[in-house]
Amino acid sequence: MLTKLRATRKKRIRAKVIGNSLCPRLSVFRSNKFLYVQLIDDEKGETIAEARGKDPNLVGEDIAKKAMKKKVNSVVFDRSGYRYHGKVKAIADAARKGGLKF
Repeated sequence: MLTKLRATRKKRIRAKVIGNSLCPRLSVFRSNKFLYVQLIDDEKGETIAEARGKDPNLVGEDIAKKAMKKKVNSVVFDRSGYRYHGKVKAIADAARKGGLKF
């Protein structure tokens, strides 16, 4: 269940962040155990690539590799209402290090 403040932030972010086939949305989800990231084409409503794991650096590098295989270089970052620090920032930095631009 989303907290009320996170739900408000997520709604505000999703109103502005839209992915397409040339520049998909890189969505982040944190559970208590794992970190999940997806590359989503919102126009078609499909997931292009996904990665999960416990280490944010490995997850970010993995999604960058999968994106490069699908010939995706540029993405828009959707932090899903989470603050941009800690694990979310580590995923973003690792994805940038892997070659994604956002």
